[in-house]
Amino acid sequence: MNTLDKLVKMANQIGTFFESFPDREEALDGIATHLKKFWTPAMRQTLVTALDANQVDGLNAIVTLAITKHRANIIATAKQ
Repeated sequence: MNTLDKLVKMANQIGTFFESFPDREEALDGIATHLKKFWTPAMRQTLVTALDANQVDGLNAIVTLAITKHRANIIATAKQ
């Protein structure tokens, strides 16, 4: 399994958890927040770049939507 496949698998696990939320916006925000807090910038950038290039297979729709909606925040790096 390559790196992108592993990222897709992990992102889908996150999406599966948040998909059960009754508030769709809260779910999308939760996915984006989780990616931002717990994934390294390189992990986030790899997934977003592959998604932009249509090179991602099997990413859950809710994860795709969360990344699309919160793209700028997900790929932004923290200023320290």
